[in-house]
Amino acid sequence: MRRTAALLVLLALPLGLAATDKKDKQVPQGKKPFEQKVVRAVRAAEPITIDGILNEVAWQGPPIQGFTQNDPKDGEPATERTDVWVAYDDKALYVAAFCHDSDPKKILSQMGRRDSQIDSDWFYFSVDPYYDKRTGFLFGVNPAGSIFDMALSNDVDQDPSWDGVWESKAAVNGEGWVVEMKIPFNQIRFEKKDEYVWGVNFSRVIKRKNERATFSWVPKDEPAFVSKFARLEGVRGISPGRHFEILPYTVGQAQFRPAEQGNPFERGHRYLGNLGFDLKAGLLSNLTLDATVNPDFGQVEVDPAVVNLSAYETYYEEKRPFFIEGASLFNGFGRGGVYLNANINWSAPSFFYSRRIGRAPQGYVTEDGYVNFPDRSKILGAAKLTGKFGDWNVGFVNALTAREYAEIDQFGSRLQQEVEPFTYYGALRAQKDINQGQRGFGIMATGVARDLRTEALAGILNKNAFSLAADGWTFFDKDRTWVLGGWAGGTRLEGTPDDIFRLQNSSMHYFQRPDAAHVSLNPAATSLSGWGGRLSFGKQTGNFLFLTEVGALSPGFDPNDAGFQQGSSDIINISILPAYQWTKPGKVFQQFLLFTGFARNYDFGGNKFYEGWLLSAQGVFPNFWNFNAMFAYNPETMSNTLTRGGPRALTPWGYQVDFQLATDSRRPIVLESQMTTYQQPGASHSFTGQVILRWKPRSNFSLSVGPGYTLEGNEIQWVTRVQDAAMTSTYGTRYIFGRIDQKVLSAEIRLNWTFTPKLTLQAYLQPFVAVGRYDRFKELARPRAYAYNIYGEGGSTIQFADGRTSVDPDGDGPAPAFAFGNPDFNMKSLRGTIVLRWEYHPGSLLYFVWTQNRADYAHPGDQQLRRDLADLLTAPGDNIFLLKVSYRWNM
Repeated sequence: MRRTAALLVLLALPLGLAATDKKDKQVPQGKKPFEQKVVRAVRAAEPITIDGILNEVAWQGPPIQGFTQNDPKDGEPATERTDVWVAYDDKALYVAAFCHDSDPKKILSQMGRRDSQIDSDWFYFSVDPYYDKRTGFLFGVNPAGSIFDMALSNDVDQDPSWDGVWESKAAVNGEGWVVEMKIPFNQIRFEKKDEYVWGVNFSRVIKRKNERATFSWVPKDEPAFVSKFARLEGVRGISPGRHFEILPYTVGQAQFRPAEQGNPFERGHRYLGNLGFDLKAGLLSNLTLDATVNPDFGQVEVDPAVVNLSAYETYYEEKRPFFIEGASLFNGFGRGGVYLNANINWSAPSFFYSRRIGRAPQGYVTEDGYVNFPDRSKILGAAKLTGKFGDWNVGFVNALTAREYAEIDQFGSRLQQEVEPFTYYGALRAQKDINQGQRGFGIMATGVARDLRTEALAGILNKNAFSLAADGWTFFDKDRTWVLGGWAGGTRLEGTPDDIFRLQNSSMHYFQRPDAAHVSLNPAATSLSGWGGRLSFGKQTGNFLFLTEVGALSPGFDPNDAGFQQGSSDIINISILPAYQWTKPGKVFQQFLLFTGFARNYDFGGNKFYEGWLLSAQGVFPNFWNFNAMFAYNPETMSNTLTRGGPRALTPWGYQVDFQLATDSRRPIVLESQMTTYQQPGASHSFTGQVILRWKPRSNFSLSVGPGYTLEGNEIQWVTRVQDAAMTSTYGTRYIFGRIDQKVLSAEIRLNWTFTPKLTLQAYLQPFVAVGRYDRFKELARPRAYAYNIYGEGGSTIQFADGRTSVDPDGDGPAPAFAFGNPDFNMKSLRGTIVLRWEYHPGSLLYFVWTQNRADYAHPGDQQLRRDLADLLTAPGDNIFLLKVSYRWNM
């Protein structure tokens, strides 16, 4: 099944209404030249108390005024007055704002956890301390005192994982609401000078009006944010200071799971404890070193349950703070300058995927007995260097993971087998902006080195893995209307002949394809190399938009030791997408985007294996409901992966329809619905639907429930392969498929309860039931055709007994009979987490976490919802209780 559901298009329409949503904007034709505003900061003549009362002398001077709307009426004056002041002393930058309101009783003052974009009024302050017009920081406060901060890069990219240590206070009064901020200089970093010029901007959200206004206004159809900041002058006689902080932590964990009789490793309980510390140090004035010793990298929230019937691994998001903070520099590789992004059936490889570090051990045990298998590789230590080095933005991550052993009990005798080697991981990223981002250049390098001491691990793991790549972009005009950008790089893997031969046969490469003349197996090889790249050319401004992209990954390209690629290499991808956007409010739409286009994929032998055409529309109605709709068509093509290493096979034509609709997010009850259907007449069908209900009865409480249902049928679902020299039509192998009838019922339930902006409770629950039943087993009859021999017909026989399927493909003929396991499944899972988070001192945290997992696999292939839910609720569960305390010392 070849869905255009792999489509990700981040085009120009800013459907979000957050005050920080500046990404993917375009420049209108014939606009007036940008005139930079200038504001001045005053040195505080007295200490400033952050109390939400504007009684200091610094706030009595003439205010900064003159905000302009982006929403709902782009370019018109803000409907409410906002007064802003900026001051500083030797240690910090101060910002105060008086957000006047003609009806203060209607101010929306939701309370939420840090970095939650809740539906509320907001005031944001942004600063570019390097004045490179590409990078910076954003700080936000709402009337309830909730805060939001993030790092800015690539002019429009945002990284909310960055958390600074700063102070704020907000207060509502009879004329509106006020906010004060104190931002220590050592949090934002800058080069030491006698006098400073920084970029700044101020934004305000009036949520009841869905109004978003800024001081330094940028039209909604312009791809810019940091580069259009106002100029801040008047700051002198200060120093960025030495930033050094240490965060020791202690963690205790209690694990409870059902005891297993006779198993010495499952006694029903386990108690663990750990100590460690994190360190953050400012090097010079531009670089920050983050280091961690004996870190606790347990996740606070569990990964969702999935059923993966493909040949490729599932992607899970990074949730560990050490790795997500500052990750934007790595994640933005190849995207600099190009704000439009379309990946239509393109695997979009990532050279650095931090979840490789500390992953579950990849080895296995060969001895019988009870096994205590580690659930992850212990990270001995990690260090991260980020910041600026001269004109370069740099990031450097290093980590060491321990050698891991599985412990085996054989009737009281204990032995160990190594299941993960001692490993080094490294990633280097550097990027240089030229002419304030008019063009740029960067590099990315990764390395993985394993100390392989056993033959078993040397046969399944690469000893060394390296990658090196470069990216860049250039705008062709000062308004940044036309842009050319892209990346190119290579990978090299080294290992034993068994290991490299395994790689050649893996789903990433499929060198064994019998009808692919451009690849071949080499059993003696001890290395595998490949290259990849992508080039994007687009028009990013005005009403008419355009993007064309060409990408290629050679058959040997493989970044998966340090990075992530979901899909095979050996691909040449071409896509063309024209679009048209309306950003001015009309009678039917507040804003609207329409785009169309097509994409094709070829392998390096010149064989086309994918083609897709699409038409999509997305928009916002005057009542602030929004929608997204898409239709896609796939002509029949020859798949080079359907047989998983076998010959090409025809996949029938199909079409896809997507639709999403969401109501006004300001309301106490918000509904979101989405549906997707993909149809290949006579071959496959699927339908997925989900409804999400979000309830906000109070300003500090929200509950969302999102049930979903998937129904899927596929005549050619992969099962297995069997060698048979007599099957000459398919090169001596029988490629076996079955018809699957799959039903998935799931839900995601989330609760957020904010007692204060620093004390929050979050709960997550995911019930999940997936049942798949196989029948009509068959084999590919001949390559390059939709032709199958169905077992049980034409003289063949098939029998089912004791969980095995026995097949004689030609009855009384000479072909040997064979058998395979029953692929039916009934997976039931209940995963949940409750997290109490308390920031009891700035930067110091206490976590209490309860995680529960339940699973049951009874009755494969047979779905009876009442029985399955009862089985799930009564299934034995694993309960983990965790208490973690950290304290921040700023030295």
